[in-house]
Amino acid sequence: MSPLTERSARVAAAVKLHRHTGRRRAARFLAEGPNLVEAALRRGLVSEVFATAEAAHRFAGLLSGVTVDLVTDKAAKVLSDTVTPVGLVAVCSMPDVALDEVLAGDPRLVAVPVGISEPGNAGTLIRVADAMGADAVVLAGDSVDPYNGKCLRASAGSIFSVPVISDPDAAGVLARLRDAGLQVLATVLDGDVSLDDADLSTPTAWLFGPEAHGLPPEVVALATTGVRIPMPGGAESLNVASAAAICLYQSARAFRLR
Repeated sequence: MSPLTERSARVAAAVKLHRHTGRRRAARFLAEGPNLVEAALRRGLVSEVFATAEAAHRFAGLLSGVTVDLVTDKAAKVLSDTVTPVGLVAVCSMPDVALDEVLAGDPRLVAVPVGISEPGNAGTLIRVADAMGADAVVLAGDSVDPYNGKCLRASAGSIFSVPVISDPDAAGVLARLRDAGLQVLATVLDGDVSLDDADLSTPTAWLFGPEAHGLPPEVVALATTGVRIPMPGGAESLNVASAAAICLYQSARAFRLR
């Protein structure tokens, strides 16, 4: 097989990673753009890098010492899922992290979005959790694939900094969190406790639901308590990333003041 044919085959294999099924089967995903590629390189997760000649020159400092497959602009567009590709894409291995491993480290703060389908919100929540020093993010129930391109970009590289776990068994996740000694707080509009009055000095797992439907009642029933965010203004609700930012900040603040 000629080098050109081999490169074409590798590009074709990488393109399959745009689909969730392709990512799951290969345990690989695509990181696009300098920020994500740099973060993936730091974690040692990159197995291949594709770049146009222009991008390879533009990001020469980032790619120093890295083997790069040069591709045409046409191939770069096929590898990209953005409107204006920058011509730099890496094939990455999925981080090998499990909830049991996180719990063995005595976590203080875990974010648990449940049934989150919008990748932009999921990625932003991961970024917030990273900023607030969370020990992990657990995407529970029927949630978006965190290695979806839009979710990766919204995380701004934080997906490489904080453990992110997907588990369809929300009830099982909550049971394991509680067994590990974490209080489980569900964010609900009619929560029994105001966020202002919640005791956040102990290890905490926060549950967040999608804006449209909120947390399922059966999930709320498994929580230690329901917590409402005081909203003196006119808005009736917050999107999941905004709610997570408020609650995780309060937890991080409580830990700092201990």
